[in-house]
Amino acid sequence: MIDDMLHKAEQKMQQAVEAAGHDFQRLRTGRANPQMLERVMVDYYGTPTPINQVANISVPEPRQLLVTPYDKSATPNIERAILKSDLGINPITDGSGIRLNVPAMTEERRKDMVKQLHARAEEGCVGVRNIRRDAHNHMKQSEKNHEVSEDDLKRAEQKLQKLTDQYVEQIHDIQKAKEEELMEV
Repeated sequence: MIDDMLHKAEQKMQQAVEAAGHDFQRLRTGRANPQMLERVMVDYYGTPTPINQVANISVPEPRQLLVTPYDKSATPNIERAILKSDLGINPITDGSGIRLNVPAMTEERRKDMVKQLHARAEEGCVGVRNIRRDAHNHMKQSEKNHEVSEDDLKRAEQKLQKLTDQYVEQIHDIQKAKEEELMEV
């Protein structure tokens, strides 16, 4: 019973860490990364479609993305979607596709990105703590229903806290690595 609750909590915490790491990847560094375009939605025959479903995205150079549409008639719509996005990158259309040159980031922009990173990391930590709170409440309820003993509850609470600390630490480790990447010139 308690082991099942701990296992479920651990799985959810792992998912929260993965989600935070995935969220961090979306933050723009000076390098080109296909995940930068993940949120770009293209109007494809009247339907908002993720850009990665209408085009191949590759990195031919460290500061350049190449977007190659599967359907050449979609090129103007892809270009429009990139211009509308919050990337701040101007697309350049050539014969083979759309090139996106990622500009070098200024020191001020890097610091803003680090602030965003810290805020997103805190959101991830809060998510892990919320999972802990929910699991703790379930354990308390089980103890009130006399399904588990008080001693088992105390041991489970300690394990739950160790799991929480472990996953919060993982988020901070991923955050530190991303921060170094952001501050890299």
